[in-house]
Amino acid sequence: MAEDVDKAELLKEEKEEKKKRYNNDDDDDGDHDSGNRGDRSGESRRVRTFWTLLAVLCVPLIGTGIQYCRNAQISGRHEAALKTLGAEGLFLFSSLDADHDLYLSPEEFKPVAEKLTGVSPPAESEEEFDADPNGETLTIHAAMQPLLLETMTKSKDGFLGVSHSALNGLRSWKNPAVPSSTFSAAQFRIFLPPKGKGEPGDTWWIISSDLNIFTGYLPNNRYHPPAPRGKEVLIHTLLSMFHPRPFIKSRFAPQGTVACIRAVSDFYYDIVFRIHAEFQLNDVPDFPFWFTPGQFAGHIVLSKDASHVRDFHLYVPNDKSLNVDMEWLYGASESSNMEVDIGYLPQMELRAAGPSTPSVIYDEQGKVIDSLEEGGEPIHSPVLALLNQSFISSWSLVKELEDLQADEKNLDLNQKARLHLEQYSFPVEMMVALPNGTVVHHINANNFLDQTSMKPEDESGFSFSTVSRTRPPPYMIASSQFSISSQVHHINANNFLDQTSMKPEDESGFSFSTGFEDPSTSLYVRFLQEGLDKAKVYLQSS
Repeated sequence: MAEDVDKAELLKEEKEEKKKRYNNDDDDDGDHDSGNRGDRSGESRRVRTFWTLLAVLCVPLIGTGIQYCRNAQISGRHEAALKTLGAEGLFLFSSLDADHDLYLSPEEFKPVAEKLTGVSPPAESEEEFDADPNGETLTIHAAMQPLLLETMTKSKDGFLGVSHSALNGLRSWKNPAVPSSTFSAAQFRIFLPPKGKGEPGDTWWIISSDLNIFTGYLPNNRYHPPAPRGKEVLIHTLLSMFHPRPFIKSRFAPQGTVACIRAVSDFYYDIVFRIHAEFQLNDVPDFPFWFTPGQFAGHIVLSKDASHVRDFHLYVPNDKSLNVDMEWLYGASESSNMEVDIGYLPQMELRAAGPSTPSVIYDEQGKVIDSLEEGGEPIHSPVLALLNQSFISSWSLVKELEDLQADEKNLDLNQKARLHLEQYSFPVEMMVALPNGTVVHHINANNFLDQTSMKPEDESGFSFSTVSRTRPPPYMIASSQFSISSQVHHINANNFLDQTSMKPEDESGFSFSTGFEDPSTSLYVRFLQEGLDKAKVYLQSS
C-alpha cells in the first residue's frame, strides 16, 4: 500500500516536472520569436532611413546637374550665336531676347514683325475699355521743333569722335510722328484721383515708379519699348504722337507719372501732372540712342465722371537753357562705352484743339454741356512748390552760372557764380550754399547715384569716391540753386526737409514718406541735413 502511494507521488512529480519543462520551452521559443521579429523590424527601419537619406542627398545633386546642363546649353548657344551673328548681331538678338534664353518667342519677335510688315497690332491693356459711340471725343494736336544741335556740348568741337551713325535718329527727327489724333474723352479717366483723393493739394501716382535699391536701373541695350499695360496705354499713345518708341518707364529715377489736384468745382477737376519718360531714337544696325527730356509737364481739366474734357496740355518745359539729356552706346553690350550730352529742345507739346465734343449733335431740347464753373482759388501748396520749383536740372544752372560769371556788370552775381563753379565737376554737382555764395556742402551726382544703388549690407562702407556713368535724376539737383540770387529758381532746404519729414497725420502738408519714398529721396534728405549742419558753423561765426 505504501509502495502504491510512493509510485503515485512519483508519477505526480514527473508530470509536474514535464509540465514545467514544457512551459520553459514555450517561453524560450517565444523569446526567440520576439527577438527575430525585433531584429527584422530594426533592419527594415535602417533600410528605409538609408534610402531616405540617399534621396535627400540626390535631390540637390540632381538639381545642380540639371542647372549645370542648362548653363552648358546656354553657353553653347551663346558661343554658336556669337560665331554666327557676330558681336553686333548678338547685341541686336539680345535686345529682343527678354528672358535671355537665346530663343525668340512670338512675343519677343513682334517688334521685328512690326518693322518688316509695317503693321502694328493695337496696344494691349489690362483694363477693358469700351468706347461709348455716343460719348465725347477730344482732338489733340502735336507740335515740335527739333533739338538744336548747336546747344550740345560736343558741337563745340564739331562732334569730334562722334560717329555720324550714332546721331542718325536724332538728326532725322524733325517733326511729330502723328500731327493730330482723336481720343475718346473717357480714356482720360486715368487722370481722375483715386478714392480718398479729392481735395486741392492731394497727390497720387498715375504710374508708380518700379525702381528701388534692389531693382537697380533698367538696361540700355533695348530698341523697342515693352507693351503698355493698364494706365500706361494712354500715356504711351500720347507720347507716341512725338515718336513711335516712347518708354513710359525711364531707365533711371525719377520714373513714373504723378498728379496733383490744383482746383475743384462742382463738376470739374483741374489736375496738374508730371511724366518722366524717354525715347529710343535709333534703328538697327545703329546702337540705341536715348533721348530723355527733363520732364513732361501738363494739366487737364475734366469732368468728375470723365465724360467731358475741358482742356488738355502736355509739354516739355523750355524756360531753361538746356532741357534734354542724351545718351548713346558705342558697343554691343550693356557694359560698352556710353556717350552723354545735353541740349535744348525749343518745343515739344500736345494741346487739345478745344473741349471734347459729343459724337451726336443734339437739338435745342437736348442736354447742354455745362461750362467750367469757377472753383476755389488756385493753390500754392508745398506740393506745387516742390513740383514746380525743386525739379530743376543743374545742366541748365551750369550754363546760367557761366553766363553770370562772364557778366562783369554785376559783381555780386559774378562772385557767387564763381564760387559755385569752383566746386563743380562733370557731369552734375549738388551743392548747399549760403546766400553769399559760400558752398558749405556738395556731392557729385554720379557718386550720389552709387550710394542709392548700394546693397543694404554695403552701407557700412559708405563712400562718395566712386565714379559712375549713370545719368543723375533731374529732381535731385535742386540743392545747387539754394539762395544764389532772386533771378534763379530755388527751394529752401529747411522747407524741403519739413515737407519730407511730415507725419501722415499732418493733413495740411505734403509727405514724401507716404507716396514718394525711395532710396534716392532718403539719401537726398540726408545730404540736405548734412549741409544744414555744416551751415550752422558759418551762421554761428557770423
